[in-house]
Amino acid sequence: MISASKIRPCLWLDREAEEAANFYVSLFPDSRVTNISRYGEAGLGAPGSVMVVAFELSGLAFMALNGGPIFKFTEAISLAIDCADQAEVDFYWERLGAGGQYSRCGWLKDRYGLSWQITPRRLPELVGGADRAGADRAMRAMLQMAKIDIAAIEAAYAGS
Repeated sequence: MISASKIRPCLWLDREAEEAANFYVSLFPDSRVTNISRYGEAGLGAPGSVMVVAFELSGLAFMALNGGPIFKFTEAISLAIDCADQAEVDFYWERLGAGGQYSRCGWLKDRYGLSWQITPRRLPELVGGADRAGADRAMRAMLQMAKIDIAAIEAAYAGS
């Protein structure tokens, strides 16, 4: 079995690695920047400029690389946030979406182009519930939303 510490997502950015890492760290509890590496004379960036920022978000290790404009994020990969309640959904939706692009069903792209899923813990219980008619109503309600509204999905599940 592979230890979780052996796998670390690496986020390729143009030149915003340090800014992005500091932004993400400011939003999540138990988060911090752990190291900043700089380009030397032999690197692809200007000597002394930030190359890689190592950081942790809620204990999960990440890297952000200033690799230039060659690659961009796509929705093919996203980071999902397990939200305890509507207040947490609202917090991450507003903070991460500011300057980015809101989508549907709890998805957004932040100002750096990284996709996030802002998902309440209650959602899988409702769209996958034992009451199949209720689950279908909950799914239809969710598909109409941008930011997830837990109360509205619960009402749809209940048939109200």
